[in-house]
Amino acid sequence: MGHAGMAAAAVRYIRSGGTRIAVPPVDALPRPDLRAIRADERAPVDPHEFRRVLGNFATGVTVVTAPTIEGEQAPAGFACQSFSALSLDPPLVVFMVGRTSTTWPRIARAGVFCVNVLGADQGELCRRFAVSGADKFAGVAHTPAPATGSPRLTGAAAWIDCTIHAVHPGGDHLIVVGRVEALGTDTDATPPLLFHRGRFGELTVTT
Repeated sequence: MGHAGMAAAAVRYIRSGGTRIAVPPVDALPRPDLRAIRADERAPVDPHEFRRVLGNFATGVTVVTAPTIEGEQAPAGFACQSFSALSLDPPLVVFMVGRTSTTWPRIARAGVFCVNVLGADQGELCRRFAVSGADKFAGVAHTPAPATGSPRLTGAAAWIDCTIHAVHPGGDHLIVVGRVEALGTDTDATPPLLFHRGRFGELTVTT
């Protein structure tokens, strides 16, 4: 499938009718072809050094969820650090997911997702959703997000309910753009969970 075909399959423009949104599935992009580095090419940055240096950039932690789809017995979800706001008009957010992810195809087929911004006391919840193949939702309290029905995790500091707007290739990851349909915060939530140098942390406000 060429880039034009991938774009045609991935991009969806969604209009909300005020109730749960019915959207067509989004095709997951194929995994990238792998090849050896030629002698005349610059060697890539060492992966361990890449992670070490970029680990100095503190990020928030989210869990991206999608509702149960036909043929599945549970919702889909995975822990995600690579999340960001993208656009105010229209309201867009973005997250990145590895092409080898087993959860992404389920989110793509659902066509919708909810970003749950985790609180400082939800480190164990993050670890649960970082494990592949486990029953991630067993015992986890959640309610349907208002626009898409994606799981909204109880106790999350904030939630952003989205339809998939576009998907772009980005090396060994996919760049998923979501159009925000609904969002909110939990006023009783703890400060956000942070991740820095391979460890969880908590925001400390100074004056």
